[in-house]
Amino acid sequence: MINDKPTLLALDFDGVLCDGLLEYFETAWRTYCQLWSPPEKVSPEALAPIFYRTRPVIEIGWEMPVLIRALVLGISETEILQNWSTIAHNLVTKEELKADVIGPCLDGVRDQWIHHDLSGWLGLHQFYPGVIERIKPLIEQDFPVYIITTKEERFVRSLLKQQGVTIPEGRIFGKGYKRPKAQILRELLTTIQPTPKIWFIEDRLQTLLSVQQQADLDSVQLFLADWGYNLQQERDLTSNYPRIHLLSLSQFSRDFLDWLNH
Repeated sequence: MINDKPTLLALDFDGVLCDGLLEYFETAWRTYCQLWSPPEKVSPEALAPIFYRTRPVIEIGWEMPVLIRALVLGISETEILQNWSTIAHNLVTKEELKADVIGPCLDGVRDQWIHHDLSGWLGLHQFYPGVIERIKPLIEQDFPVYIITTKEERFVRSLLKQQGVTIPEGRIFGKGYKRPKAQILRELLTTIQPTPKIWFIEDRLQTLLSVQQQADLDSVQLFLADWGYNLQQERDLTSNYPRIHLLSLSQFSRDFLDWLNH
């Protein structure tokens, strides 16, 4: 049992604070239509719900249009959930595509969209219920809330600003930092005095396991957000790792010590 409260809160953004599934699908669909012809027999409206359910298998952004390709080809949801890495590898090999082609195409689609319709792009992001109400008072009281994300800082700031939240400069580590989250946590531990008690909330189990493997980060308390982009089997796996606490959205909205009660 942990008795101490954190003195620094480190949060992932997409899948912890913000739900970007609508944007993910739309960007992936537009990219798919550039790489392949739009399917004649399957509508995006039919594909979207299955994409949302299978999105947790995605590790890197370029895989999203490949996931749509798998769905168009009729690969079952069950098979995707159980065997995604092999499916993705086989698809790009068979169709003579490469990650370094798909990735820039996806980024280009998103950049064009943002350039021509920023408000529309931002509008497809929704904050999870209660998260703004939880973090806004902390930030206003100057409690150290840091965001560690693969999203660009300017978009994180724009989305938070729409909710009336302004995070101080230097407290968002976005896409431009190009460093593993474990390294950023290490920098926070070593550069802030006195040494902070960090609680880190993330929706990807693999990221938390990576942090757990770093001996010098053993003071960082780890939480898996069960409302984010993860699967039930990943949530179940947390019982094998005493250091990783499964956190519900209702717990997140309550006092820190309530985060530890299961």
